[in-house]
Amino acid sequence: MKITIIGTGYVGLVSGACFADVGNTVLCLDVNDEKIAMLKNGVIPIHEPGLDTMVERNAAAGRLLFSTSYDEAMAHAECVFLAVGTPPDEDGSADLTHILAAARSIGQRIETPVVVVDKSTVPVGTADKVRAAIQGELDKRGSTVAFSVVSNPEFLKEGAAIEDFMRPDRIVVGSDDASATRLMRQLYAPFSRNHEKLVEMDVRSAELTKYAANAMLATRISFMNELANLAEVLGADIEAVRHGMGLDPRIGSQFLYAGMGYGGSCFPKDVKALVKTGADHEQTLHILEATERVNDNQKNVLFKKLSRFYGGVEHLNGKTVALWGLSFKPNTDDMREAPSLILLKELFAAGCRVRAYDPVASSEALRVLERDHGAARVEEMLTIASSATAAVDNADVLVLVTEWKEFRAPDFRHLAQTLRGKAIFDGRNIYDPAEVAEAGLAYEGIGRVSRKAA
Repeated sequence: MKITIIGTGYVGLVSGACFADVGNTVLCLDVNDEKIAMLKNGVIPIHEPGLDTMVERNAAAGRLLFSTSYDEAMAHAECVFLAVGTPPDEDGSADLTHILAAARSIGQRIETPVVVVDKSTVPVGTADKVRAAIQGELDKRGSTVAFSVVSNPEFLKEGAAIEDFMRPDRIVVGSDDASATRLMRQLYAPFSRNHEKLVEMDVRSAELTKYAANAMLATRISFMNELANLAEVLGADIEAVRHGMGLDPRIGSQFLYAGMGYGGSCFPKDVKALVKTGADHEQTLHILEATERVNDNQKNVLFKKLSRFYGGVEHLNGKTVALWGLSFKPNTDDMREAPSLILLKELFAAGCRVRAYDPVASSEALRVLERDHGAARVEEMLTIASSATAAVDNADVLVLVTEWKEFRAPDFRHLAQTLRGKAIFDGRNIYDPAEVAEAGLAYEGIGRVSRKAA
């Protein structure tokens, strides 16, 4: 099948590469000349394990093409995926400017029947707006070309996106056109070989399913974080509680980990958008409003622990804090809504110097921090270390922010000899408090009883 994907961001590029890998010819369109030039030269603008080799393989085979030309893209397409960004507006609603502009560009150019697929995360009712935008351009041209609009939300986890696409747990298709549904079944057949994974529903239900899924996962995280804060006061261990809860098949074990709060491109934006959608229809989503508040507060937890450890914020001035991890989660360089950004802002304000290390996100983190704080301020307060070991050299304490694999089994005795304050603040609960204390380090986790150095 000949597929055009509009947008070469995270969703568009992964989807294009995966569709090409099963034999389709995919043209990825983006209006960003620099990004398309990079992709044509084999440079991948995002970090996703395995994506670079998949793109290289399919581009070399002629199945994956890149262009900035809408004319070329529409002439190519039997099926057009909209995978452009839908950033949050100031009121929390999803900004549909880019997706509707893409829809109008489609309507201005199509000459043969086409199926248009909303792959971007969009509010309920967006398919109707896309349909109206395309039809409006066709009417201007006096054209009667047939088209359908389908909702096919993505469920990709950053860091495991290729695995999620190639071996999906479900493929949601919202459609009111039987022929469009048949085309989607044909397109996704290679990904449903073991058992049927495609779930048909109406368009609006498909649009809501994406938001509902992310909102549920975000709520589980905030619930566990709130419970963790209670467990700490009560002298309980949230890790033991999590294990006991997760064994209940009605609850399950996933997304029950306490930590510094969720970040990334999906959960924060989608929760806000769903709350705004409810408000627009006079429905107050109390649980999701609380989910968002809890998450915002949770991003301050580690700084409060650090302040208590030193007897007050005023005693943090001049301290050097080693930071392990900057990205919002492992296996990505995505800094959007990353908890590390809140922590760094607080550390800078308290007069702390920071020595940070992240396996892949350092450059993106620097870009974001310099945008938010100014290059001079960042240069004064932050040093990007070349390794985890280099980050702790001459540091007072260590703060674990992102649970990259290389941080999971450090030499605690070496850390005890190196860190002047002899303390670890574990923002992801990946360490055994007793083991840390035995090595001669104080331990502070999330929802766990603090341990003093043995």
